[in-house]
Amino acid sequence: MKFSLRLFLSYYRPYRRTLILDLLCALVVAGITLIYPLCAGYVTRTVLHGSSPEALPELMRVGAFMLVLLAVQIAANTYVDYQGHMMGTYIERDMRRDLFAHLQRLPFGFYDSHRTGQLMSRVTNDLYDVGELAHHGPEDLFIALLLFGGVFGVLLNLNPRLTLLLFCFLPFMAAYTVFFNMRLNRAMLQSRRRIGDVNAQVEDTLAGIRVVQSFTGEGTEQRRFDAENGRFVDSRRAGYHAEAYFYQGMVAFTQLMTVAVLVFGGLTILRGQLRLDELVTYLLCVGILMEPIRRFVNIARLLQEGVTGFQRFQELMAVQPDITDAPGALELKGVRGDVEFRQVRFQYPSSPVPVLRNINLTIAAGEFVALVGASGVGKSTLCALIPRFYEVTSGQLLVDGVPVDEVTLTSLRRNIGVVQQDVYLFSGTVLENILYGRPDASTGEVIEAARQAGAHDFIMALPQGYGTDIGQRGVKLSGGQKQRLSIARVFLKDPPILIFDEATSALDNDSERLVQQSLERLAQRRTTLVIAHRLSTVRNAGRIVVMTEDGISEQGTHDELMRRGGVYAELQAVGARL
Repeated sequence: MKFSLRLFLSYYRPYRRTLILDLLCALVVAGITLIYPLCAGYVTRTVLHGSSPEALPELMRVGAFMLVLLAVQIAANTYVDYQGHMMGTYIERDMRRDLFAHLQRLPFGFYDSHRTGQLMSRVTNDLYDVGELAHHGPEDLFIALLLFGGVFGVLLNLNPRLTLLLFCFLPFMAAYTVFFNMRLNRAMLQSRRRIGDVNAQVEDTLAGIRVVQSFTGEGTEQRRFDAENGRFVDSRRAGYHAEAYFYQGMVAFTQLMTVAVLVFGGLTILRGQLRLDELVTYLLCVGILMEPIRRFVNIARLLQEGVTGFQRFQELMAVQPDITDAPGALELKGVRGDVEFRQVRFQYPSSPVPVLRNINLTIAAGEFVALVGASGVGKSTLCALIPRFYEVTSGQLLVDGVPVDEVTLTSLRRNIGVVQQDVYLFSGTVLENILYGRPDASTGEVIEAARQAGAHDFIMALPQGYGTDIGQRGVKLSGGQKQRLSIARVFLKDPPILIFDEATSALDNDSERLVQQSLERLAQRRTTLVIAHRLSTVRNAGRIVVMTEDGISEQGTHDELMRRGGVYAELQAVGARL
């Protein structure tokens, strides 16, 4: 993606004052750097020439003046180093904030096709380098241009002919810079991708470390990591190769300039066209040329790292959520819980065939409906369409008679509670995890929600009760405990529509009985959809909807479906666990 300078500069807007002061300090630093060789030339020409009685006082005055310059230069450099770095850090923070907020708006479909480790690399490594560019880029460029222009101005004033000789080096330096800059750019882009692959591999392995160790797969994972790590090293090797040639080439050109000045300057002195003090000043100015060249080299490195990082930032920011609020979307209020599917069809972008075909289903407010069927027929997908985790391919889905794409996502999802089969708990305490359902709830309400989910007793048995830290993804809890906490979280949310993707599958018999009783109580006044993988859990459902690959096959109560002798009766006969 093409680098957007306008977007990049927009992040400087809140820090304009800091940027202006930073550049002013950079101007002071560059100006003082140019004054030093002029002072040296003045001392050589005026103070040390002859044995005037005023020589010593004049030398002391020049020394004092240079000390004042040094103090000002140090103060200016300190501001540039500290405040400039903080400005870059603030810009990095703002970009990371915007990217994180954007990632949270992207739908499930995006994450189905992107690895978490790659995304983490863009949020962390890439934006760190963008922050470095935001700080050092304007400052180094400003100082380098001032020094480069100022030095050549002084040199032209001292000896135009000798300076024109130095100008002859510039076209070759420019061509050399462009060539290796392009090579460096390609190498840095490749390196970005490779470190993302390394992060993705680490994230994948550590997230599944229990599986790795149970299958003694450490060797396999190490080989995969070593392969990705080796590819990263290869990409860095190409980058360092180009960077080394680039930097050493610049050094060589500068040294050639110094040699040229010594040789041709000496000849000029012999001809009486240049004084010795002028040659001293000239040589000191040529030495100063190393500073802007060093900064140009640094700018080239920062540009490659920062620009490629910003381009990857742009790529993610350019991904538009395909599930957004429609213009003039309504707030969904006073929800009763009526849900209706009208000729709904859904197909994943990566799938050649639709998962759901011509689904027509009406669920009345307060109804307890169970979805059963073989694995892969679309039970979970059907429920994921209600809160618009995915957008229907065709047809219409309504809540309380209002199409879900005509209401705001926030108000829609606020009224729907989901407990997924794959339980996810956040690092932190039991209390913090339950409060995720409703952050403004009181401790009493949290405890009541836990009681409804059959979780209060085991929570009180933990070392610090509700203040117990449960570890990454609730690793310190059993599977049944984690599931009951996730159910308590939804009970605290208290939505009018509940979706349970076999929420009791990992519970022991006593806990399952407690949760089932809670579900039945809640079902009297809430619309409840249960995705059943174990048929014994849905016998008491008000209605059972049987799904096949062709859509909804049959519906009714357990007794009605058993008398009918259809798909549901066949599943019961073989004792299917779906």
